[in-house]
Amino acid sequence: MSIPTLIFRTIRWSAWDGCEAGLEHVDVRPADGGLAISGVVIAQEGETEFGLSYRVKLDALWHTKEVRLRTTSGHALHLESDGRGHWRENGRDRPDLQGCIDVDIQATPLTNTLPIRRLDLETGESMDIRLCYIDVPDLTASPVNQRYTALDAGSLYRFESLESGFTAGLPVDEDGFVLDYPGLFKRLA
Repeated sequence: MSIPTLIFRTIRWSAWDGCEAGLEHVDVRPADGGLAISGVVIAQEGETEFGLSYRVKLDALWHTKEVRLRTTSGHALHLESDGRGHWRENGRDRPDLQGCIDVDIQATPLTNTLPIRRLDLETGESMDIRLCYIDVPDLTASPVNQRYTALDAGSLYRFESLESGFTAGLPVDEDGFVLDYPGLFKRLA
């Protein structure tokens, strides 16, 4: 599924229950035939509070081309991909990420949209994928296996972590961006 004709778009999420600090602001805009996504997250992971800024560049087929992340405590990560599964981290090859097309940044539901849009699954169809998972706030990248299933194509998908067994139903808007991530994030009006 190609990048839609999008006008500049802003999305915000908060922590699901409001008990933990958590807020995200994301700007999505067309750029170089694909999308440029910029986000800021203020959140907490366990006892660790953190601030994170990130930028993701996608090509017209929803392949991740570049990811830049920086925490307020000084951690930084720069990943580049050819969109076919070859990655470099801070200028060095990352052969362990071979075959990963998408990226999943732990602190945001935004990155669940990337495989949902790229895979363009029909209702009832599932796909197992290998992707580059970025742990926050340490900003370590590692390969993981996940499964996406279209429960109602264009509006509801099931996410499964094949390593941990975690699953979630993810409702999406008309452009495929996650509305709510039950138990973790909820979209703000």
